[in-house]
Amino acid sequence: MNIITLQQTLPQVFADRDTIVSDVWHQSLELKKGEKVLIEAASGTGKSSFCSYIYGYRDDYQGIICFDGKNIKGLNVSEWMEIRKTSLSMLFQELRLFTELTAWENVQIKNSLTGFKQKKEIKQWFEALGIADKWNTPLGKLSFGQQQRVALVRALCQPFDFIFLDEPVSHLDDENGRIMAAILTEEAEKQGAGIVVTSIGKHLELDYHKTLKL
Repeated sequence: MNIITLQQTLPQVFADRDTIVSDVWHQSLELKKGEKVLIEAASGTGKSSFCSYIYGYRDDYQGIICFDGKNIKGLNVSEWMEIRKTSLSMLFQELRLFTELTAWENVQIKNSLTGFKQKKEIKQWFEALGIADKWNTPLGKLSFGQQQRVALVRALCQPFDFIFLDEPVSHLDDENGRIMAAILTEEAEKQGAGIVVTSIGKHLELDYHKTLKL
């Protein structure tokens, strides 16, 4: 996947608004593989909805979203499965981890499906992110910031052309944010992938090609 395009896309719940001032909604927008994009948003402007539309979890929007020119509303289940396995990774704001499983088990679920990373490399990420001692700890006993780091590792355990991160550092200190940014940048550059980060304030510090206002 090389280009994601949005053509006059707008959440249906916003359809009755008189004016929409946005660089994303109701615009013609291209997200290109290899670019780093920051989407800044105020609360309630549809940031998480945007991520769910791209990932195919929701389709309650007007307009058109295309992957390499193909309207995603025409994708079938098998096509979505392949895209989510090989082309598109997502770190949701609510993380979507399994609290009853350990940190390692949460990551292993993804990696066992893709076979993308060796256990040794995953352990190195845990160490770099300061959560090596949480390897066998149930997620429910970790802080939200620790869970965010686990969710990042899980998101990286697959090949991708684009990775979307919805408020990935909302509960992280600056140092862990810098470590996360370094790991993410290295992985994306290996694959020539695009990075799209959303934020309502504190954001991941990357060398962004462009910043958009949602």
